[in-house]
Amino acid sequence: MTINHLPCPLLLSMPGPMELLLIFMIVLLFFGARKLPEMAKGLGQAIKEFKKGISGTDKKSGEKEE
Repeated sequence: MTINHLPCPLLLSMPGPMELLLIFMIVLLFFGARKLPEMAKGLGQAIKEFKKGISGTDKKSGEKEE
């Protein structure tokens, strides 16, 4: 008796280059070229803060928080 492990039809594969280009163009049209760098900077800062919060370290003291 074997069990078939078929992928769930709702799971999608990674988008290819054409899909990424299409997504970028839609975002560019929706937000405009001037807003994208600000959004990218904010996203980068949010990721940096998230990683800092996950690691639990304080850069000033170098000790782990409990």
